Amino acid sequence: MPDPVGEQLDSTLLALRSVIPQDELLGVYLYGSAVAGGLKPDSDLDLLVVTRRRLTPPEKRSMVDRLMPISGRATRPAAWRPLEVTVVTRGDLIPWRYPPHMDLQYGEWLRQEFLADHLPAVAAPNPYLAILVAMVLDAHRPILGPSPRDLLDPVPKDDLVRAMTDELPALLTELEDDTRNVLLTLTRIWATLATGTIMSKDNAAAWTAERLAADHRRVIERARDLYLNGGFGPWTDQAAVAAAAAAIIGEIRRLAMA
Repeated sequence: MPDPVGEQLDSTLLALRSVIPQDELLGVYLYGSAVAGGLKPDSDLDLLVVTRRRLTPPEKRSMVDRLMPISGRATRPAAWRPLEVTVVTRGDLIPWRYPPHMDLQYGEWLRQEFLADHLPAVAAPNPYLAILVAMVLDAHRPILGPSPRDLLDPVPKDDLVRAMTDELPALLTELEDDTRNVLLTLTRIWATLATGTIMSKDNAAAWTAERLAADHRRVIERARDLYLNGGFGPWTDQAAVAAAAAAIIGEIRRLAMA
């Protein structure tokens, strides 16, 4: 029986190996919905790539060019998924320091920038990478290389909390345009701070909904249902969305200061 995920992972590894020399590709790790709660209709395939050195600008361009056909809806096989591929250099994460540096990230939301040849020339600090590394360590799903726990340092709890709160301002700028995903990310942040466990998006939404007033609960349950069944909206009552988001952020800030 065909395995679309396995086939796409094989093609992605081939693309990575065509750009990164074998001795410099240290590990490739699957995380996200594929290993936490199962892929949903709109889920990406999330991969962390760990290299021995930072990629050169031509290597970044070449990698993007190879990932675009196997990620884009118009060119990939129908059963395949959009890709989110994050590239980091081990020396930027070992020893651990905050904020960590990201060398390159590929995602479909960046396609127009890539088509315009806007790629990062150098690795840059990125607070969200702390959350991503914690998810990779928790998922423990190597596609290539050793266990991620043998290659990466753990993320200190204080830095994980800091990353989550540092991400809030940028996250809120996307609330109106990407309502479903922003709400679900907020629920995951609250649930993680409260429980110490990085839950799947739907489980975090269920956990959060139980702790909210009825009006806010309905907003979060809608976001969860869209995630589970596919679709992003529309969202016609942005006032209710903003109120639910504010209630969750209040809890996040309370826990972060505890």
